[in-house]
Amino acid sequence: MFSKNKIQPKHEIELDQHELIEKAQARIRQKKRLYYHFVIFLIGCVIMIVMNKFLKYGESYNWFIWGISAWGFLFLMHIINVYVTDRFLGKEWERNQREKLVTKQKDRIAKLQVKVEKEFPLENNTENTL
Repeated sequence: MFSKNKIQPKHEIELDQHELIEKAQARIRQKKRLYYHFVIFLIGCVIMIVMNKFLKYGESYNWFIWGISAWGFLFLMHIINVYVTDRFLGKEWERNQREKLVTKQKDRIAKLQVKVEKEFPLENNTENTL
């Protein structure tokens, strides 16, 4: 760790490969968080049921159904975020949209520049006026 002879990699990973690795790692982190959320959801459901049914906390009403339903809805939103919207509306989609908008802006600027040059041409005067 603190030695003077540090081992350098024999070949460097290309930028594209590095980008792919980073995307894969981010995707793995997303799925890992989703699985943690699922485990905590299950534990929370069991705790709510035990509190309501066995410990008789609010036994006159089955409130755990509402708690599980609300938490289940949030978990469903998390699933949709990881598996659906991230694929279609992820960072790559944002990058493509940004590139399209930049291209449109450059085209508009070029058209305006041509229009201005036609309407107000620059005259090259050889005389020096002060």
